Amino acid sequence: MADAGFDIAELFRRNHLELVRLALLLVGDRPTAEDVVQEVFASLHMRRERLSLSGDPLAYARVAVLNRCRSVLRRRAVARRFAGGRELRLDESNRSAEHEVISSEERRQVMAALAALPRRRREVLVLRYYLDLNEAEIARVLRIKPGTVKSTAARGLAALARSLGEES
Repeated sequence: MADAGFDIAELFRRNHLELVRLALLLVGDRPTAEDVVQEVFASLHMRRERLSLSGDPLAYARVAVLNRCRSVLRRRAVARRFAGGRELRLDESNRSAEHEVISSEERRQVMAALAALPRRRREVLVLRYYLDLNEAEIARVLRIKPGTVKSTAARGLAALARSLGEES
């Protein structure tokens, strides 16, 4: 790689779990989330000679995970259309013990409300409140203006509150 200080293995060791969690919140199931992250790292490894990362390698990996999640969600939408509107059921036998503990009724309601949000709002809220990125970092990852991040987050939170029957 052009950056002498960039180490793909170290990026993987330090950030794999965070990236899987990011993907999990976007795609909704752990096996797919793990596949997304694995594909990102495999792609980084295959292109390491041609890849030049002048900025933060973690930010680059987050964008790559986000883009792969978008591709997965597009493929699912197409599959649902061809399935005649029938919902595809995810294999629930692959859930970890950690996932089962966290999957309380309240969490399911929040996740359903989050999933119902438009893509941009969902991405902004996940990056802000799950990864705890600031507005400037979110703007860089999503390639939008910081003001757009603020307004999108506000609209997303308001929509979540309405969906969950809470006062905003």
